[in-house]
This record gives sequence, C-alpha cells and structure tokens, in this order.
Amino acid sequence: MDNRFGKKIKWRLATVVILGLFIFLLTWLADYPATVERYYSKGFYPFICKILHPVFNLLPFSFGDVLYAVVILYLIYALVMLIKLPIKRRFKEWGMLASGIVIGVEAGIVIFYLFWGMNYFRLPAATRLKLQDTVYSTDELKTVANILIDSANAARGRLNHTDLRQQNDSIYSSSIRAVVALAHTSAEFYTYKPSIKPSSLSWLLNYIGTSGYYNPFTAEAQFNYQMPLHVRPFVACHEMSHQAGFGSEDEANFAGFLAGIRSADRLLRYSAYYEGMQECMYSLRATDTVAFKLLRAKINPAVIIDLKAERAYWQYYQGKLEVISSLFYDKFLKVNNQPQGLLTYNQMVSLIMAMYRKSPAGTL
Repeated sequence: MDNRFGKKIKWRLATVVILGLFIFLLTWLADYPATVERYYSKGFYPFICKILHPVFNLLPFSFGDVLYAVVILYLIYALVMLIKLPIKRRFKEWGMLASGIVIGVEAGIVIFYLFWGMNYFRLPAATRLKLQDTVYSTDELKTVANILIDSANAARGRLNHTDLRQQNDSIYSSSIRAVVALAHTSAEFYTYKPSIKPSSLSWLLNYIGTSGYYNPFTAEAQFNYQMPLHVRPFVACHEMSHQAGFGSEDEANFAGFLAGIRSADRLLRYSAYYEGMQECMYSLRATDTVAFKLLRAKINPAVIIDLKAERAYWQYYQGKLEVISSLFYDKFLKVNNQPQGLLTYNQMVSLIMAMYRKSPAGTL
C-alpha cells in the first residue's frame, strides 16, 4: 500500500514540475511579442478556433458557464475536505487531494494560455493596424468627442419602435454579421465562425458589474442579456473581438467599435457610437472639465435618458461583491500585459484618435 502511494505521489510531483516548467516557458515567451504573433496568434490559435468553435457553437446554452459552475462546486468540496481530512488523520488522502488540486490549477493555467491567453502578449493592435500615431492633443480630443456626440445623436434619432424592441436573437444576428463584415476588410479581424451567447449567469454578472465575458476554455463569447437594450449590441461585438484574438480590453473595445459603426443595423450603430462617445467624454472630463461641460450640453435628450438608464441599472446592483470582483479583475489584467488594469478599457480612445488622424477627411 505504501509503495503504491509513494509511486502515485512521485508521479504527481513529476507532473507538478513538468506543468510548472511549461508555465515558465509560456511566461518567457510573453517577452517576445513578435514570436507570439507569428507562431501563436497567427499559427496555433486559429487552429484551436477551428476545433472549438464548431463544437460549442452547436450548443444553444453556454457550456462554459456549466464548466465554471462544476469547477466552483468541486473547489468548495475540496476546501471542505482539505480541512476535514487532517482532523481525521487521513494524511495520505489529504496529500493526494492537495497534489491533485495543484495539478488541476496548473493544468488550468496551461490550457488558458494555450487556448487563448497568449493573445495578451502578441504585437499591439496599434502596430498590427498601423495606428501607432496615438499621441493627441486636448483640442483633437474635443474635435473627436464632438464628432461622436453628433454621430450618437443622429444614430439615436434614426431608431424606431421596432429597433427599440429588438429581441436578443436579433442582436446576435446583427452583431455576428457586423463582425464577419469587418473581418472581410482585414485579416486582423478574422475569427473562425464567430458567435455570441447569452450568459446563464447574467444574474451574477449584474452583481459583479460585468456586461459580458469570453470563456477561453470553450471559446464562447457571452454577454449579459439583462442589460439595457442599447448597450448589448456593442458588448456582443466586443466579446466576439476577443474570439478574433484581440486580448487587451481596449483593443477589443476598438474592434467592437469599428464593427458597430460600419454596420447597417441601426441599433448596433447607435450602440457603438454611444460607447465611443462615452469613452471620449470620459477622457475629456479628465483633461478639460470646461470643454466637457460644453460638449455634454450638445448630447440629445434621448441619449441622455439612455445614459441615465444605464447608470441607474448598474447602481441598482452595486455592492461589496462588485468591489471584490473589480479588484480581482484589475489585478488579473495587470498580470496579463495590461498595466493600467481596469482603466485599459478607456484606452480605446487612443486608437480612435489614431484612426481619426489617419482618415483623409478627419472623419469617423
């Protein structure tokens, strides 16, 4: 019995070491973005997509949500057993369980980075899209914010009662079409069979202040289907941009913005301009409060109502759980090549400004 136990522990320790070395190799590659770009993002990752997308796209529900629920339940059970087993002096079982948990965590980290996470360390979108001219003045920011306000106002005015009563299925279809259409303009936006699903955990997403997320283990893009209607289409495009390999949040925001403003769907166009306007106004408020107040007065009353509705929605669910999740996700982003943490989302403004400066007529 002791020999068998000893062999099992040795095998497990060897597995821990091997997985640890593999994690070290992946983190070492993170310092070589050109290598990651060539061999992972444009080599291995598309292969992974061709395997996972056809399988999980067939399911009408989020398999990733089920997977997360099972893992969380098991971890709760394992935590209880880690406390009980030493009390009962069952130290061998405790050692097997503890080593199994370590192996599971390491395996999860390896799968995360192999299936998608290495996209965090590829060449920046600014380089890939030739939008490196991201330095801008306050006057330029005011100009672009003004353009986006006018665009959001106009897009909101074109919405009719049918647009404002769209079902989620319609949002899925228009968002997928927009992402596919954007992919035809450049290989950088290509993703194999993009799709978006409602998260069955939307009730939980409300309390942690999350509008959507991408599951790297199943390649499923999911969004909170309970959010205000005008926010959902942009979030859907943002999450599918993660499917296309845009790891950083600001880059996924920018890709979702491009998909939205180039779409023929009225609600999606409004949703994208609405988000772009908010991000630029957020940046402007931090640099020139006088200009911010002057431009805010130009926002259409209907758009103001939408802004207030979105703010009220999230304020209703605010609590300690959101604070804890925000701290965790902020740290997660910083570990994964996004030193600004949650503020990374707002950095899409730099890409919008670079696109504005690059466009012939200074338009968006």
